[in-house]
Amino acid sequence: MTTDDIRTVALERELPWPADKVWRALTQPHLLAEWLMRNDFAATLGHSFRFEGDWGGVDCKVLELEPQRRLAYSWDGLGLESTVTWTLTPTPTGTRLTLEQTGFRPDQNQAFHGARHGWTAFLGKLEQLLAGTGADADTPAAGIR
Repeated sequence: MTTDDIRTVALERELPWPADKVWRALTQPHLLAEWLMRNDFAATLGHSFRFEGDWGGVDCKVLELEPQRRLAYSWDGLGLESTVTWTLTPTPTGTRLTLEQTGFRPDQNQAFHGARHGWTAFLGKLEQLLAGTGADADTPAAGIR
């Protein structure tokens, strides 16, 4: 197997919110739990953490951290060893958010298609969270200011 055999799920969204607001949704554990999964994430380079879903969990480690610009972490679970990278690019109307999950081997077709479907659904939930309104961003489902 060569690196050419490795596949990547890549999704991009144009969001009408500033990068700092999007960054908070990607890095604050209580907000991550609202749109992605329960977790013990910390925005610290080298921090090991776990995402927990009803189906099980994924072990992760923060690999890159450039506040409001780039976040990457390992994503190891269910036989998949991959890397998830978030890139935030300011635009005149908000933020372009790019997600890449790379590391899918040719024999992981189901995982590849499942990730593409799953991330599309998660990004929809992220957009709903970002669009929410509330008096306090520390309150679940209150949205982010």
